[in-house]
Amino acid sequence: MKAALTFWDGRISPVFDVSREAMVLTIEKGAVAGRRRENIEASSAARKIERIMELGVQTLICGAISEPLHRELTERGVVVLAFVAGEIDEVIDAFLAGLLPAPAFSMPGCRGRQMRFRGGRGRGGKRARDWGPSGRH
Repeated sequence: MKAALTFWDGRISPVFDVSREAMVLTIEKGAVAGRRRENIEASSAARKIERIMELGVQTLICGAISEPLHRELTERGVVVLAFVAGEIDEVIDAFLAGLLPAPAFSMPGCRGRQMRFRGGRGRGGKRARDWGPSGRH
């Protein structure tokens, strides 16, 4: 599976829509098998979505994200864990442990908001944590 985390200065970038870089992880058997930085800067929202799709991202971990971008990504099958904050390595560890979303990694003032965009559930009525790297999807 491939997961991408948008980042800036060693932390999850505060706003996906204007983020320029993503850490793309290849996850096998619940562990990071590969890790690379990718440029996701784009001239339009549509191009940013295309870039995420080109990278083969199945799960996106980001800070705030506009509703139209969130909706388009989820319609294309990307699991979006939004309103996440924290040091990138700590967020990766929490993701691998199946602990996202979690209040400890929520943007200030956004507790509970990660799931509100999806009406409390991800695809097929499953919680976002059921779509993590452990392959439970």
